[in-house]
Amino acid sequence: MLRTTANPPSVRHRVLGIPMKKLNVTREGWIAYGLGLLVLILDQWSKSAALGAFMRACPGLQPHPGGETCHIPFLKLVSLTMVWNPGMSFGLGRDHADVSRWVFAIFAIGVAGAIGWWAHKNDKRLFTLAAGFLMGGALGNVIDRFRYGAVVDFIDVTGIFGALFRWVFNVADSAITVGAALLLLEAALPSLRQALDSRAEKGS
Repeated sequence: MLRTTANPPSVRHRVLGIPMKKLNVTREGWIAYGLGLLVLILDQWSKSAALGAFMRACPGLQPHPGGETCHIPFLKLVSLTMVWNPGMSFGLGRDHADVSRWVFAIFAIGVAGAIGWWAHKNDKRLFTLAAGFLMGGALGNVIDRFRYGAVVDFIDVTGIFGALFRWVFNVADSAITVGAALLLLEAALPSLRQALDSRAEKGS
């Protein structure tokens, strides 16, 4: 009689040629993925809500890039301003939109994928938060590039900062900024701890 096994070793231990033991995700990794998904959902929901508000407030506004703009007073110091951004976060790199659309999309996907790979075996909470914000923010703007050809920016805080900050941004941009700051802090912490320990030793 021919005997078969339900889980042949070649299938159980390898998927697409990758040893399964290398795909184990830490608890911090799952938290990073969950945070990234939450940021992505919040970003896409806020953009859809903003586009709906712009369409109602500015009849004739087309839901795709074309130079259209719309301004809606929202709060005393914050307002909604429709900006189609083919460049990077905060409107940077807007020249050569046709080329930059795909270059930035491919770059963002690569960055999100690399961070996601590092996150799967991570065990540090600060990197977990940084990875989640960066992945969610990067993928949020990538979705815009594929859906509209440009990123939907709408948060305008010039009422607070005036000429010091004239960029219009979105939730994904904010997440990327927070994630990058946390990543820099994570990288700087060992040096800061070493400096504090040295100062403590000299003081004792």
